[in-house]
Amino acid sequence: MTTTGPGRPRKQQAIRPGATARDEILDAAAELFTSQGFANTSTRAIADAVGIRQSSLYHHFSTKDEILGELLGGTVSTSLAFARAMRDHSDDAGPDAFAAQLHAVVLFDGSQLCTSRWNLGVLYHLPEARAEIFQPFMAARTELRTIYGELGRELAAVSQADAGLGDTAFRLVESLINLRADGLISKDSASTTADTVMILAGLREKLQAVRAASDELISRYGEVNSRGQASDSALAAKSA
Repeated sequence: MTTTGPGRPRKQQAIRPGATARDEILDAAAELFTSQGFANTSTRAIADAVGIRQSSLYHHFSTKDEILGELLGGTVSTSLAFARAMRDHSDDAGPDAFAAQLHAVVLFDGSQLCTSRWNLGVLYHLPEARAEIFQPFMAARTELRTIYGELGRELAAVSQADAGLGDTAFRLVESLINLRADGLISKDSASTTADTVMILAGLREKLQAVRAASDELISRYGEVNSRGQASDSALAAKSA
């Protein structure tokens, strides 16, 4: 018998990926929430999927809402940290630099949505996600969207791009969630989306140079997330 924490016995060996029982709970909840719905998933079902007692689950999470809140936050936190880095990046200015920054954000963010183990973006539109407990997630998502808008306006100010390009880019990235739900995601989906944004900006002829500069930005700023850990989404973006 193994343990999920001090004095917390587990029914069986770990059956979920994750360094801790908390990680395993999140993984199980992510699968169940996305496959059978949040309302239809009980904490007992999550515990059973992990192989722990329901009481042990409450040692890590007080409520099912708390689990959902952490999962939702995780879909945004890494992309937001990278987007902030792009917003604050000031090594250069001009159409090429601004284009590369927006391309990098779209590629990085889109890669996370495309390659995460579970398609948690489908939970964004749950009525429950508008509850007060999930306001930190909503605030982070709003900030991410705002940065998209800022980067788009910076590019528009020095090019022929539309001033609303950033918001269009944000919407295109989030459309990847539905494409994934429909089984239409490929390994190139995120990079195609980033390229599409550049084409909308009128930069088709500069696309190769923008891609190269975007890859360099991801290499420099995308290796660590907001917790200072290696970022799987950064690696996925670079290999796209």
